[in-house]
Amino acid sequence: MNALDIRHYDHRQSDELRPLLLDVYAEVYAEAAKTDPFAGVDRFAQGLDGWSRRPGWSCVVGYDGDQAVGYAYGAPLPPGAPWWGGLLAEVPADVVEETGTRTYALSELMVRVPWRKTGAARKLHDALLADRPEERATLLVDQEHPKVHALYESWGWRTLGDLRPRIPGAPLFHAMLLDLPQR
Repeated sequence: MNALDIRHYDHRQSDELRPLLLDVYAEVYAEAAKTDPFAGVDRFAQGLDGWSRRPGWSCVVGYDGDQAVGYAYGAPLPPGAPWWGGLLAEVPADVVEETGTRTYALSELMVRVPWRKTGAARKLHDALLADRPEERATLLVDQEHPKVHALYESWGWRTLGDLRPRIPGAPLFHAMLLDLPQR
């Protein structure tokens, strides 16, 4: 792999970026989508459209030459965000209180097969979260992917508890948090 060229985008480029994001998703989740309707491209496209319209949505795409390696995107959680609605763990109310500037939700991070185990995922992760003004980030990891969960833990994430989104067919996730550097 050549040096990873990471490009930054925001909601203004989401329409032009959409076909690339859907193509990479379709490739990465091709096997899962055969048996799991939750992994289907149409469901993902709906989620992508919802996320990319949010204030503060940001995305990074990594390139190796002219090949898209993968991407990561997310957005700040607004006040009263439904993100925590499916949380199955008892946590103090202030832990899940959102202000619109407190928590950045890392919604997606994916790397195409040829670039896995090259450090690309960590580079995309770090590029997306670098310079975020929020105090913390959150993400969800499917509980059927313990290696992914362990990877995030090795990057400093901690598990808050189990969460099942209020989306039909959603799997059970680990809700995770990461403290972001404060400037």
